[in-house]
Amino acid sequence: MKTLFASLLLFVSLSALAQQKGLKVYISVDMEGVVGTVTDDQLGPGGFEYQKFREFMTREALAAVTAAKEAGATSILVSDSHGNGENLLIELFPPDVRIIRSWPRRLGMMAGIDSSFDAAIFIGYHASTHNLRGVRAHTFSSARLTRVALNGVEVTEGAWNAAIAGHFGVPVVMMSGDDAAIEEVRKVVGNIEAAEVKKSLSFHSATTLTPQASYALIGRTVKVALGRLKDFKPYVLKTPITLDVSFKAYRPAEMLAFLPFVQRTDSHSIRFIGKNMVEVSDFMNFVTGYSISLEP
Repeated sequence: MKTLFASLLLFVSLSALAQQKGLKVYISVDMEGVVGTVTDDQLGPGGFEYQKFREFMTREALAAVTAAKEAGATSILVSDSHGNGENLLIELFPPDVRIIRSWPRRLGMMAGIDSSFDAAIFIGYHASTHNLRGVRAHTFSSARLTRVALNGVEVTEGAWNAAIAGHFGVPVVMMSGDDAAIEEVRKVVGNIEAAEVKKSLSFHSATTLTPQASYALIGRTVKVALGRLKDFKPYVLKTPITLDVSFKAYRPAEMLAFLPFVQRTDSHSIRFIGKNMVEVSDFMNFVTGYSISLEP
């Protein structure tokens, strides 16, 4: 009983402190890790369940927003970071929340983050393309890439985005997704708080919570994470940063190696060395987003 009372006092005191200093929280939201999501049927406008699942995605994000506010957040920026970047139902968010939509944008899924933020939260994240498990596991592009590594360590989108946050001195404190995604991010970033909304059975199958249960779990986990904010450290990579990317096809590696600052390390892979995570992110955004057919 004494331990419970002490924990409550700590949470209340930290929340009061957060209110005084103006706790600022960044929330990046993907979709493959959202409750119940298992196939393309939920993930894009052409899927027969997409409209329903974009609401689930929105309400998971809202659960994180509400919990962050209750924990003392006075400024929240939400990044719609799936597909076309136009998934979240923005009319459902509180009027004081700002939302980032669509592409291209510098820093990708972490657009808008800077050193003024106190914490970063990842909602709906998934495992990486090299993982043998994980629902809809991929890194940036399931159709094009087979491996992404930073300083020799293979990374998920979660670890990549944690490194961007770390560049600005911002710790990742919480994520939601399936069990494989959580395990991967924790292995690289550290033992952050996590809401496991489903367990992976295969690339296209999972045992999942109900949406209502996921919202409640995410809310509780966000509160716990922000209540122990001082325990988390930013994930900071040693600079300069070496980026290794492997493609499913050989021609991208061949063509990118024409650039004097890109090394071709094997038939399907390239290496780029950047002075920091922002430079590496800019290069990766170009690699994954550029097409000669780009039009206004």
